[in-house]
Amino acid sequence: MTADYRIQLEPQNLDNADAKARPLLEKANAKLGFVPNMYTHMAKAPGVLDAYLHGYELFRQDSGFTPPEQEVVFLTVSRLNGCGYCMSAHSMLAEKASQVPAEVIDAIRNDREIPDEKLAALSRFTRVMFETRGMPGKGDVTAFLEAGYQETHILQIVLALAVKTLSNYANHLNHPELDEAFSGHAWQG
Repeated sequence: MTADYRIQLEPQNLDNADAKARPLLEKANAKLGFVPNMYTHMAKAPGVLDAYLHGYELFRQDSGFTPPEQEVVFLTVSRLNGCGYCMSAHSMLAEKASQVPAEVIDAIRNDREIPDEKLAALSRFTRVMFETRGMPGKGDVTAFLEAGYQETHILQIVLALAVKTLSNYANHLNHPELDEAFSGHAWQG
């Protein structure tokens, strides 16, 4: 899903980036070996890319979620936001980097029940947080905690929602081309 409107500003890459965007793109290139198209478009407003990268790194390092759980959260939010770019990228990361079982990835991509009880509870609660704008009912929280999560995980889901809102909305407006690295996991909602 993309917006009818497409932001016309030139993507910022390693050749044309301004002084604020360049270090962010250089860091991404050093870490990933390439600069994802999403980043070149987010760098049109360097604060957006900086906030995204910082929040993303904090979630990855400090959320208390395992790598598969992190991907379940990111995939759930990206699906709810209808972001084909992030669904494709996180499907690849889920499979190749985080070892999320294929049936779990497929379930999220196709909006079906997740065949893992704990990951299903995580996805359901993430959806509740998304749909209620961060105002879950007591029963929703109780079910989440009973599935083996802690209250701190609730706040970490808030962080993931913020990070994915930055990337998903920026992608809706920028229409970035899917990178070759993610093309084998292309998704359209």
